[in-house]
Amino acid sequence: MRVAPRIQRWLTGTEADPSVQLRFWTEVEGRSDRDPEVRKAARSVGRTGWAASLLEHQMPDGHWFTRGVSPRELYSPKYLVTNWRAIVLADLGMTRADGRVRRTAELILERWGRRSNELSGPDAEICFTGNAVRTLIRFGYLEDPVVQRAIAWIVRTQKEDGGWHCFRSRTGTLDCWEGLAALAEIPEPQREGSVRRSIEQGAEFYLRRRLMKEGRTRYPPWFRIHYPNHYYYDLLVGLRILTRLGYGSDPRMAPALSWLRLKRSRGGTWALDAVHPDMVLPRGERWWTTAIFPMVLEQAGAPSRWATVEALSVLARVARS
Repeated sequence: MRVAPRIQRWLTGTEADPSVQLRFWTEVEGRSDRDPEVRKAARSVGRTGWAASLLEHQMPDGHWFTRGVSPRELYSPKYLVTNWRAIVLADLGMTRADGRVRRTAELILERWGRRSNELSGPDAEICFTGNAVRTLIRFGYLEDPVVQRAIAWIVRTQKEDGGWHCFRSRTGTLDCWEGLAALAEIPEPQREGSVRRSIEQGAEFYLRRRLMKEGRTRYPPWFRIHYPNHYYYDLLVGLRILTRLGYGSDPRMAPALSWLRLKRSRGGTWALDAVHPDMVLPRGERWWTTAIFPMVLEQAGAPSRWATVEALSVLARVARS
């Protein structure tokens, strides 16, 4: 896929985050992991840039602490503590090869998998489990028994229509993308038959709806690009999942791909429309009174390296398909 030299320099130059460089060279240009620039960028993730900033305040045992919250709390307040940091670190390309990530992953596995079985027990919830499984697989824990049990739980809780839902429902919803995204992280040769069938049914659920049609009226939050995604859906999220699963040439992707191309600026970049889609607070409210804290890597409204490399990665996979 051809990218304008100016955009290429913007995404891979010295001011770009190494996570963006890594994504561009491997996903847009298709370079090998053995490429010298790819290896250099991979080594830099966690040492400089966004990942390094997130890791600055990590505690020695692998969790992130905030005043007034128990060190055992990994989930609340949103989006400040361990669960949310781990999701973003995995997105940025960090793995268990880094001891800091390894400590966080082991903490999650011990607390939510080995002690309590929160990831695949009777009280498990798909948004929570899907995010954790996707994160742990990216970190390098696919073969861990906790992760394997959680994968089986994701497959088992899929709805008859092929989707998933975070709440009690007979049907799935486009908003609940975490189950399919988690299964997409399993390398194709390592997918068991049940996982393959679940992926096919999940992809069909999205494709039947053109990634955007659910209900009688258009749902505006799905038509804005945001990051971190955490557990909120938008069309770029859906495009990333389905193109990574190999559905880039399916004609039912066309409306969402047209939307993505129209979101591109005249300068060839994409912007974040929002940082957090749920960050609209009642008048007079403040973040600290709602136990919700924004995690900001880039400002909304300006050209975004992350949104741009994400969009170009989608278009590159479509071109290769």
